Amino acid sequence: MATTTPQECAVRAEAAADMPPDPAEHFAGYAVLGVPLSSGHYLAFRCFPSSSIGPGYRAVWLRTPAGQWTVYADVPPEQSCARYFGAALAQAVTARVDAEWAGPRALKVGVPGVVSWELELGVSWATAAATAAALRLPSAVWRRDGVVNAMGRMMGPALGAGRMKLAGLVPNGQRFQARPLRLWTVTHSRAVIGGEDAGILRVLPGQEHLADFWLPRRGLFVADVGIRFPSTAAHAGSRKGGKTP
Repeated sequence: MATTTPQECAVRAEAAADMPPDPAEHFAGYAVLGVPLSSGHYLAFRCFPSSSIGPGYRAVWLRTPAGQWTVYADVPPEQSCARYFGAALAQAVTARVDAEWAGPRALKVGVPGVVSWELELGVSWATAAATAAALRLPSAVWRRDGVVNAMGRMMGPALGAGRMKLAGLVPNGQRFQARPLRLWTVTHSRAVIGGEDAGILRVLPGQEHLADFWLPRRGLFVADVGIRFPSTAAHAGSRKGGKTP
């Protein structure tokens, strides 16, 4: 298998525009699934240049040490992650979200005045094995919840991420199906949050989940990822209003 870098995947995602023809809601791009920090903060990042419900977007997820979640996205909540996770958020904020690749495996992410975040990504035997397995899986199989969740049960512990579900329900009630094809570990992270150093990488002793979406216990990055929402829930919009600072 030819070596592909996270930056190459990001460039490819930015150039892609086609969405699958079925009526489900779709997003495609790359993401930092989550990074726990020694300050007690937890950060995540989503970049979905392709969206079936509006413009592509970027979003930073921030959990405070007190356990409150905020999603900062550069599109309104009804077109971003808050459409599906709003019920679990303290707030959804519409704001500028910056992302810049400083190298093949070095990413800088920021929300001006809120978060400045630098990451470095690496390969482990577990991420290489998970990537190889995911790339071999036929497209139709990714829509079989039982099969992909069985795969997640094997991948999660091997990656040191804890419990992992690739299909299930999100807090606002919709069903999701995730298709991450390439994985890397987060080997270094430095974040300044609200002007304060957020500390070093740590492995969570426990694990938090937002409905059936489990936040990894250690930093993970995924690329060539597609997210499909095959059902429309009664609460499709965010239950928390967005605001522009």
